[in-house]
Amino acid sequence: MKRDIPKGVLHHHVDLRPFTSWHIGGCADRLYWPRDLDGLRAFLKQLDQKIPVTYLGLGSNVLISDEGIKGVVIITQGSLSTLSVDGDRVTAGAGLSCAKVARFAAHNNLVGGEFLAGIPGTIGGALRMNAGAFGGETWPKVEGVMLINRQGELLQRKPDAFRVGYRKLKGLKEDEWFVSANFIFSGGDGKRSLQSIKALLTKRSATQPTGEPSCGSVFKNPPGKFSAQLIDSLGLKGKTVGGAQISEKHANFIINQGCATAHDVLALIHFVRAKVKARYNILLELEVMILGGGKDNAICNQ
Repeated sequence: MKRDIPKGVLHHHVDLRPFTSWHIGGCADRLYWPRDLDGLRAFLKQLDQKIPVTYLGLGSNVLISDEGIKGVVIITQGSLSTLSVDGDRVTAGAGLSCAKVARFAAHNNLVGGEFLAGIPGTIGGALRMNAGAFGGETWPKVEGVMLINRQGELLQRKPDAFRVGYRKLKGLKEDEWFVSANFIFSGGDGKRSLQSIKALLTKRSATQPTGEPSCGSVFKNPPGKFSAQLIDSLGLKGKTVGGAQISEKHANFIINQGCATAHDVLALIHFVRAKVKARYNILLELEVMILGGGKDNAICNQ
């Protein structure tokens, strides 16, 4: 699967599998990979306002429908890549990987962002869902954000403009997306921070199937419990539907064994939810976001 397409050009009928960590999904009607923020603004200003827009970063927390995505998909990775430091403030573009920002902060003797290294996605995605790892969450470190709207206009917002919760964010308008964020960290020992990041990543590799195609965690943790433990207690590790398999290493991960479809994954999701509901009377909430329409999206929302 190839993703080496030219930037700054509108492409048609593009296979989205290479743009997701699950390697699953249909095609984008149209795809635009801007060279930079100015290119994105110019593109949005001339785009017909009736055409739907979907933003995609590393594609690590999404399941794209087998029927693909209508409208235009905009890739932010490698495009929205501002990265700078001013005292204890780090400004990071939405297309940067969270791990890169964590290391950048440490290299500048700033601490408190180590948890970001455990989030397998971009800053934009982390902001959109208040992503977290190893006990830390994104929004408590945010001082302010810059967004872009459907007309290509840039907007500044403070955290109090949003309602932030566990793996969710409310207050973001449907036609807006994050461009960058200002994070506030604390001064400290950068070398020790880098050592902590290395230790966290070693732990992650030992407990999660990081070398296999997945989306990260599929389900949110219910209050006071862990989804992985609930699923594991039912003996569901290794369960397969088509080409999708519950990881033998971590029960809250679903692996693409090479030929999985979105429909396979959704069927496995519903199987797991039904089993957990029947045994524990807990309905697991999805952490992964479903993109695209048609029957796959309808199945997910049942």
